[in-house]
Amino acid sequence: MLRRIILVLAPLLALSGCNVPSGGDEPVPPATPDVPVTDLPVPDASETAKGEATGGARDVSTETDSFLFEYSYPQQAGELPALAAWLDQRMERRRQAIERDAARGRAEARENGFPFNMYSSGTSWEVVADLPGWLSLSAALDSYRGGAHPNYGFDTIVWDKEGDRPLEPVAFFTSAEALDNALGERLCEALNAEREKRRGAPVEAGSTDIFDACIKPDETNLLLGSSNGRTFNRIGIQIAPYLAGPYAEGSYEFTFNMDEDLLAIVRPEYREAFSVRN
Repeated sequence: MLRRIILVLAPLLALSGCNVPSGGDEPVPPATPDVPVTDLPVPDASETAKGEATGGARDVSTETDSFLFEYSYPQQAGELPALAAWLDQRMERRRQAIERDAARGRAEARENGFPFNMYSSGTSWEVVADLPGWLSLSAALDSYRGGAHPNYGFDTIVWDKEGDRPLEPVAFFTSAEALDNALGERLCEALNAEREKRRGAPVEAGSTDIFDACIKPDETNLLLGSSNGRTFNRIGIQIAPYLAGPYAEGSYEFTFNMDEDLLAIVRPEYREAFSVRN
């Protein structure tokens, strides 16, 4: 499962080791982009958005009277033609969505006699790990739809360089349930410790408050990282607002080393791409 005005979001530097990883006030699905990976086939690499050539980093910014649209991805992604085409396709769909929503919002504001605030949509892809056969990417997403405050979230994919296809990080493991069994308790402990720091009080045992509940790894934005540039040996977790706490509490980010328990649930066909990090 993939996981998502203008904000400055700190990249998850810890995951990359030597590599630099690099809507209104209505709740946005905390870690789910508007278009699931499985709904977007990989386009012909020769047909990039607006017919522009691939081969490098891309940084698009479009501003009109109604909206601001920004979208970027790094050099490593642009050098893979099929990936660049895939990202360009997603970019065009997000641009069309903000243009459509802003036009509707402006019309509704005019009809109801209230001011229109410019809409915005931003997507910034960064490298988490660049391995011989894989490129792990994360994205910071932000959007504003005229409400009390903007929303932001995250996205992630791992690109199979040999197969020219995107994979969800959870797909590298035997099942979401197995991942929760191997990592869920550690994630819950880390999350509750951080909640206590931010709230000034521990999470009450047995609490039924949705913002006190544990979060399963596959409900977050899952990142595959590397400290050695050869194998995935770290797992990153990004939790957007509204999933583990109120908007004012912000997002949560954690990094866990791959251990024997996690390595044991990696699917056999991907085992060589992973290693334990002590």
